[in-house]
Amino acid sequence: MSTAILTGQPVPGSSIEADLRSLGFDVRIASDAAAAGALLAEVPAGQRVAVVDARFVGHEHALRLGLTDPRFPLAAIPGAVTAQPAARRALALAMDRATAGGNTAASEPATTGGTEPAAPEAVTGAAPEAVSGEAPAPVGTLLTGALADRVAAALSADGSDPHRPDLGSLVATVPDDPQTRNEARQAVAAVDDEAVRLKSAVKARDGFFTTYCISPYSRYIARWCARRGLTPNQVTTASLVTALIAAACAATGTRPGFVAAGVLLLASFVLDCTDGQLARYSLQYSTLGAWLDATFDRAKEYAYYAGLALGAARGGDDVWALALGAMVLQTCRHVVDFSFNEANVDSTAATANTSPTAALSGRLDSVGWTVWARRMIVLPIGERWAMIAVLTALTTPRITFYALLIGCAFAATYTTAGRVLRSLTRKARRTDRAARALADLTDSGPLAERLAGALKPVARRLPGFTAPAVALLGGAAVTAAAALTGFGGPWPVLAALLYVLTSALAVARPLKGPLDWLVPPFLRAAEYGTVLALAAGAGVNGALPAAYGLVAAVAYHHYDTVYRIRGDAGAPPPWLVRATGGHEGRTLAVVVLAALLTASQFAVALTVLAVAVALLVLLESIRFWVTAHRGGAPAVHDEGEPA
Repeated sequence: MSTAILTGQPVPGSSIEADLRSLGFDVRIASDAAAAGALLAEVPAGQRVAVVDARFVGHEHALRLGLTDPRFPLAAIPGAVTAQPAARRALALAMDRATAGGNTAASEPATTGGTEPAAPEAVTGAAPEAVSGEAPAPVGTLLTGALADRVAAALSADGSDPHRPDLGSLVATVPDDPQTRNEARQAVAAVDDEAVRLKSAVKARDGFFTTYCISPYSRYIARWCARRGLTPNQVTTASLVTALIAAACAATGTRPGFVAAGVLLLASFVLDCTDGQLARYSLQYSTLGAWLDATFDRAKEYAYYAGLALGAARGGDDVWALALGAMVLQTCRHVVDFSFNEANVDSTAATANTSPTAALSGRLDSVGWTVWARRMIVLPIGERWAMIAVLTALTTPRITFYALLIGCAFAATYTTAGRVLRSLTRKARRTDRAARALADLTDSGPLAERLAGALKPVARRLPGFTAPAVALLGGAAVTAAAALTGFGGPWPVLAALLYVLTSALAVARPLKGPLDWLVPPFLRAAEYGTVLALAAGAGVNGALPAAYGLVAAVAYHHYDTVYRIRGDAGAPPPWLVRATGGHEGRTLAVVVLAALLTASQFAVALTVLAVAVALLVLLESIRFWVTAHRGGAPAVHDEGEPA
């Protein structure tokens, strides 16, 4: 239960108390600032608490956005401020400061930080700077206005600036006379609160297929789920189950099975959109939910690839190499996205996001159709799944994989080339945090780390482009040796030893160069590509499915690393990286096994390795995320790019 402290004299006909109760608040009344401070001290430390002016006029959804979003420790809208348990001390200090210098009546006119009353239109969503309330007050300044607004100003002045949601067309104001109160109530009546809430449930930036073919009706499914008490995590799980059933249908290898698989895959995607819309509609964000949504997306897609491969095998067509190639390509695309974003998320230069390429992109954005065209050609999840579903129902698994590989290869080339051009023309410097994130994404094991320590003096004297260049050189060498030489020969082992050396040199100094974000995807492509090439070269039943399982387990580990970094939880524990060998250790182990074992024995060894890696990374990942969720880790909701 949360507690709302309603300050000031109640206004006849006001719905504020009922609105707060409908949002789950236990409402307590304070006649003045001193009483509000006393009530604040009485609220149990583990509860969210809000301070709301009794004269508040606005939409219920404005209160919901301002007072119930679990992602922010502190939040405020005009006339209301809230704190989660972790920020209760900051709220108490701000309350003391807001009431210092005299017991100012809580019924004073609402202001925007000065001494003049705020105009009613200044607290709607028309102007974000007005919605945000007041500017931080200098220390020692007497704060005036409604108590909640004075507390929010004190929080800002103390460096604990509360989150201020963009209210759009929603109204949130504290009128100080009957005339402005009537005007505010008319403004509330003029805007459909529920329509705004439904619209805001849809992701602001999404692909063409999702925007025009899914979201127009999935938002209503989200509302239906919210009204029946369903949670986003339950919808996410339903989406996963639906996709797994689709994969099982594809595995039958029959035309009815393929048609059913395509239909169910689209249904799974509708549910996948619904879970995020439900989270935004009802503000049910959580750390566990963000992790489930992200990891289940990958599990659904890659399980479906496996189902298609099994179905093709039933018809006498072996497409496991294509399935594994599609998973490798898609995973490497994601690593490019993650690495580039992490490298530039907190660049220190003022020109961090400016370059001729970025300027051209901005000009193209002014031409409406180019925005959708560029979003579609990168083959985001909506377009990708729609293509897979339609081709599954109408063609064969082989044709489906060919189309998927061609489309993803074009998309990867387009996006990577654009990011390389931006990086070369951008003058931003990488921060230590960005370099640390890139180092974590490399997944370097004990071999590379020890060699990197020895190679630091050499690395410091090499040009700035050395890291991505040597990562590409070593990765290309081991992958080419595995693909172009006979299975079981010594050349892949020698190339793998070179790969260990080049990988160590690539990470021997901080990854702060303009193209150093390419190091993780180069290493991912080398490891996955080597496993694919050796399994295909073995030429025995079971080798490619075992390789598929191994790459899936390792890819999950790499995705898990990304989501931990995005959640500010850091990389997986060092013992896990050591236990799984790091990318260079696993690559060396696989090529040595291929050199020492027969093809049949190699397939068995890949299976054992896949199971071992999967158990290690899954158990540690589940332990971490469940513990973080139970421990009250800050809720997250990553809109991100279409996956």
